[in-house]
Amino acid sequence: MRLAPITALFGSNSSGKTSLLQLLLLLKQTTDSPDRAQALSLGDERSLVELGTFPDLLFAHDPASALAWELTWQLPASLKIEDPAHRGMTLFQGETVGFSAAVDWQGNGDQSRGRTVVRNMGYRFAGQEFGMRLKAEGRAEYDLYCQAPNFEFVRTRGRAWSLPPPVKCYGFPDQVRAYYQNAGFLSDLELELEKLFSRVFYLGPLRDYPQRQYTWAGAEPADMGRRGERVVDALLAARENATPISRGRGRKRLTLEERVATWLKDLGLIERFEVRPVTPGSKLFQVWVQRSPASPEVLITDVGFGVSQILPVIALCYYVPEGSTILLEQPEIHLHPRVQAGLADVFIDAIKTRNVQIILESHSEHLLRRLQRRVAEEKLLPTQAALYFCRIVKGESRLESLRLDSFGNIGNWPEDFFGDQFGELAATQEAKLNRMAKKA
Repeated sequence: MRLAPITALFGSNSSGKTSLLQLLLLLKQTTDSPDRAQALSLGDERSLVELGTFPDLLFAHDPASALAWELTWQLPASLKIEDPAHRGMTLFQGETVGFSAAVDWQGNGDQSRGRTVVRNMGYRFAGQEFGMRLKAEGRAEYDLYCQAPNFEFVRTRGRAWSLPPPVKCYGFPDQVRAYYQNAGFLSDLELELEKLFSRVFYLGPLRDYPQRQYTWAGAEPADMGRRGERVVDALLAARENATPISRGRGRKRLTLEERVATWLKDLGLIERFEVRPVTPGSKLFQVWVQRSPASPEVLITDVGFGVSQILPVIALCYYVPEGSTILLEQPEIHLHPRVQAGLADVFIDAIKTRNVQIILESHSEHLLRRLQRRVAEEKLLPTQAALYFCRIVKGESRLESLRLDSFGNIGNWPEDFFGDQFGELAATQEAKLNRMAKKA
């Protein structure tokens, strides 16, 4: 599955779209977890995603199967690993890293009693592969392996102790560096995976109701929160960090708040937007909006629900660090079709001006049509978008890549992509003719 600067997943309900996002969220909260012995952090009510028990993750909840995945990503800068035996000489160098792992359930088929076990995990870098494999069933003993034509791990003298399990599902235990003389560079590969997921940010489909006032004590949140509940905190925290933006003939610097206000106006939602304290120096803040030039200012709670729903979506795109990956579930929820289409322009601007990657799940035909239009207008390259359609076939989720050409056409438009529009029109016309015939 190719992930482009904009990756959009479409399909019917319960067709598997969310599962793809949940794998990335599962790995993010695993890398963030302080529990080094837990292979995967399945989460709780406070986590990004709560996935239940490990057998719940598996197809048909079959504890005899495994969860396996493979990721490849491009590094922000080339990674150079020096030869520990020859200081100053480069051992490996590359700009992409791959990681794969397989985790299964050991409990003799019992879903209530058992444990998750990392069967294997490994990294691919500069044409080489390094990893760990389980030696035998029922024993927590592992081998270190490498598949490199001109390199092999050198064991330190002493008894050939077996290795303990990996740290979480991706880390080499400390014994690897203690038992082998030239394995220190493996920490660099682990760090690149952790860096990757530290740059992943998420906004869920169910966003908070707007409030009449917000309390801010100076905190600088990492993101908008799973439900967008920290968006006002983020707007206030970012006031000192104006960033350049192209407008008209030149470039000017806009704060996050000003940039959000500009987009809300461009999308036709409101005329003005401002966050200000209830009284000077207060820790209580209110969000004021003006619907049109002739309208009075009102609180965000007193305008349409769509403004508060799109607010964290726009803010997240311009708040996260450059080069981040943003996961969005149904960003178009509660929005007018015209605004849904405009969201595509927000995303296109974000990937171009901030080098972010956006992976979204959507039911919006209007958003898709705008992406197609921008490709036809040469404002978005076909390679900058990866579009997918999820469907259920014989009880299994299937992912179909949509072929987008340079004119914005989709060459393999799925049947009933957004419902049977022609069928609805035909049925309406048939009902009209039947009623007219009865009257006659």
